[in-house]
Amino acid sequence: MSKSFGQSFRIDKSHGMLAMKAFCSWDFKVVKKSSVKLMSENIYTQLKELLAEVNQRHNKNTALQKLWRLMVHSLAWTICIAGTTGCVIAIYFSSDYVHKQRAGNVSSGSLLKEASLLALPVLVSLINLLLPGLFNLAAWMEEYNSPSVRTYVAISRNLMLKVSVLVVLCYHWLSRVAYNSDSDIYIKTSSQCWESFVGQELYRFLIIDFIFTLLNTLFGELLWRIFSDKVLKHKRRPGFDIAKNVLDLIYGQTLAWLGVLFTPLLPAVQVLKLLLLFYIKMSSVMMNCQAPRRPYRVSQMTTIFITLLCFPSFLGASVCVTYTMWSMNPSESCGPFRGRKTMFQAGKHWIEELEKENPHLSLLARAHTYLVENPFFLFVGAAIALIVIYFHSQVVDGQRKIITLLQEQIENVGKDKKFLITRLQSMHEQKRTPKRSLASQVSFWIVEQQTCWNLHN
Repeated sequence: MSKSFGQSFRIDKSHGMLAMKAFCSWDFKVVKKSSVKLMSENIYTQLKELLAEVNQRHNKNTALQKLWRLMVHSLAWTICIAGTTGCVIAIYFSSDYVHKQRAGNVSSGSLLKEASLLALPVLVSLINLLLPGLFNLAAWMEEYNSPSVRTYVAISRNLMLKVSVLVVLCYHWLSRVAYNSDSDIYIKTSSQCWESFVGQELYRFLIIDFIFTLLNTLFGELLWRIFSDKVLKHKRRPGFDIAKNVLDLIYGQTLAWLGVLFTPLLPAVQVLKLLLLFYIKMSSVMMNCQAPRRPYRVSQMTTIFITLLCFPSFLGASVCVTYTMWSMNPSESCGPFRGRKTMFQAGKHWIEELEKENPHLSLLARAHTYLVENPFFLFVGAAIALIVIYFHSQVVDGQRKIITLLQEQIENVGKDKKFLITRLQSMHEQKRTPKRSLASQVSFWIVEQQTCWNLHN
């Protein structure tokens, strides 16, 4: 993430990108015909993106237009926030309703029980599929001039939806499932394991999300392309929604990280899912989608997506798993942590057994006691990490300031050269001016004498 930030926000922010792309982009080591064509198209696309940005800077709006756009943006954000809030409330009460239904259908048929187990994953996947359409409608109302700004707004709105849904699901899994004593299915009795239930739920959510992604690819891209070619008789095809597709990948990856503790094989399922999605989406993009009408730079998109994958996806899943290991009581009748107050005590129990079997490992037990169980060393480690991050950020800021100063120095050198060239031209003109006036006087005298001679004759 740090490397991506350095490339996107320190190098690509240069004011001379057009000159760099025009004069310094070509790689003369490339000799293969297909590679030359690919590099030409790449440079051509980058120049179009940069020129589109330059054209956007010259567009000025009046005060009335700015007020109107502010009202439209406020209305669009109100619609998006209201839609997200309504969907989150629906998921919350649906999970509560599903709890009660499952409690009442314990002795019912297996088909009804399986249907109740799939109700919540289907609802969440349906919301993740349909609500981005509302976001696209709001973006269409706003009429963004810059495609990059429109993509950033779509990312923020889809991120708001994904984070809200995951927070409600974590509350559903860790709070209700572990501590709800009103339902006979979810309490920690001698015949039930809440860890197994959470793992099964994560499997269901991951598989249902994959199915809905395939359905979206089939009905949202393939059928629309066929309908456009066969019925509408024009070549307008749907654009590839970068924000939605990448945040869907981050959502699935977050589910996989949450399930590492409960279902160790879930990452293998996620890897298989990603492999299938890669080839399916690649084929769909090449066959069914079209390039955006207005080009825009995507160099910073990678940085944003890597950042979102780190926070809130990875860090949020880490906090949730850490809270489960340190604070929640394991099942008493099943699992490798039964009979202990927390999952974290398993490490301490293992160290104690090693010390009993081999007294020479007492140093390891002391190290575990002082370094792991004592919060002081955790705080010290966290403080050292924060200090390192702070100094690294200061170094990055210093490099950014140096680059800014160098850019200003380059601009000043260019101004000095322009000034010197102008002065040299003016001095040269001043030197040539007297000769020019003498020649004009001589020519005027010759013309005058010739006229007088003609009149005299």
